[in-house]
Amino acid sequence: MAVDVVTFGCRLNTYESEVVKREAKAAGLDELKGGAVIFNTCAVTSEAVRQAKQSIRKARRENPDARIIVTGCAAQTDPAAFAGMAEVDLVLGNEEKLKAHNYRALPDFGVNDFEKARVNDIFSVRETAGHLVDAIEGRARAFVQVQNGCDHRCTFCIIPYGRGNSRSVPMGAVVEQIKRLAGNGYAEVVLSGVDMTSYGADLPGAPRLGKLVKTILRQVPDVQRLRLSSIDSIEADEDLLEAVATEARLMPHLHLSLQSGDDMILKRMKRRHLRDQSIKFCADVRKLRPDIVFGADIIAGFPTETDEMFENSIRVVEECGLTHLHVFPFSPREGTPAARMPQVRREIVKQRAARLRAAGDVNYARHLESLKGSCQKVLVEREGLGRTEGFTLVALDQGAAGEIIEVDIAGHDGERLVAAPAAARAA
Repeated sequence: MAVDVVTFGCRLNTYESEVVKREAKAAGLDELKGGAVIFNTCAVTSEAVRQAKQSIRKARRENPDARIIVTGCAAQTDPAAFAGMAEVDLVLGNEEKLKAHNYRALPDFGVNDFEKARVNDIFSVRETAGHLVDAIEGRARAFVQVQNGCDHRCTFCIIPYGRGNSRSVPMGAVVEQIKRLAGNGYAEVVLSGVDMTSYGADLPGAPRLGKLVKTILRQVPDVQRLRLSSIDSIEADEDLLEAVATEARLMPHLHLSLQSGDDMILKRMKRRHLRDQSIKFCADVRKLRPDIVFGADIIAGFPTETDEMFENSIRVVEECGLTHLHVFPFSPREGTPAARMPQVRREIVKQRAARLRAAGDVNYARHLESLKGSCQKVLVEREGLGRTEGFTLVALDQGAAGEIIEVDIAGHDGERLVAAPAAARAA
C-alpha cells in the first residue's frame, strides 16, 4: 500500500514532505491495509485551514481503509480542531512529523489507548536538523531547508506558534544536502526557511545568509542555479548583496516580505522596515544587478487601514517595481493581536485586494513586453512550460523536465512568455 503526502503552503513544507514520506515508510505505514494519507498543512490563513479540512473529508470518502494523519502548521497551532475530526486517525506536530517512531502511535501498532494528538511545545525545540533527501517528488527544482521558525511577532502572523523560534541548519549540512541533490541531477536548488534572512544567528560564529550563499556556490560547482525564497530586505547583509551583484548562478529574482506600503500600517503590523527603506532597497539592488526581478507579499485591508493608507500600498507596487505580486486579503487569525484590532469591512478588503492585483498585473505585463526578442535560459518544469532566471513563466515546445535550455522569446500571451519554436532557432 502507498503512503501519500498531501502538501499545503510553503516551499519549506514541500521539502519536509519528502522527510515525512520517508519516515512514515520507515515506520511501516506502507505495509498497512489501505495505506496512509498524510496531510502536511498550512496555517498562514483561515482559508488554508478550511481547505485542509475539506481535503481530509474528501480523502476519507475516497479511501475508507486508509489511515489519515494530519501534521504541519495548522495541526501544530490547533491540534484539537483536527483531533476532533472523525476522519482523522492521528495528529502530529511539526517536530514530531520528522521522526519515524511518532507514526507508530496508530492503533495498528498496538497503542490502542494512545492520545490521538502528539503535538509538543514547538518553542522547546532548539535545533533544526539537516534532513537529507535524494529528490523532491514531482519537482524540476529542489528545495532545501536552511532555517526554521521565527523570533519576530508580526501582529497578523500565527506561524511562529506553528514553527517555534528561529533555528538554523549548520552550513556543512546544507552544503552536503545540495551536493546530494546536484549529484542526482537537479540543476536548480531553492533555499527555503520561515525567516530566512535571520539565518545563522543561533550558530557558532553567527554566519549570515550571504556567507551561506557564497559557501554553497563555492563548494557545489555542480549546482547551476541557486534561488532564494522569500527574504526580509531589512535583514539583507553585505555578503548577500555582493553575491547578488557578482554571482551569475544566484538567480536575479528576490521575493520580498513587504506586507504594506504605509508606515503606520507597517508599525501596527510590527514590521521592522518602513516604505522608504523598501523603495531604497529595490533601487540599490537594481544598481548592483540591473536584470533583477522583484516579487512581494502584500496584505490588503489590514485592520485600521484607511483609503489613504491603502493608496500608499498601491503606489509602492510601482515605486519598488514589483513584478510578481502575491496579494493576501486580510484574514484574522485567532490568537493574533491583529484579530482584536478594528477590522476593515470584508467587501472593502476584497475591493482593495482586486486593485492591488490589477496594479501587479500592469507591472507584470510591462515585464513580459520588455523580454520580447530576448534570449532566455529556461528551466523546464514540465512539458511545455518553464521559468526564466527571473522566475517568469515561459511556454515552449522543447526540453525535458529539469533541463536548462536557451530559447528565443517570440512574444507573450499576457500570462507567460512564448518561446520561438525549436525549429526556428535551429534554422
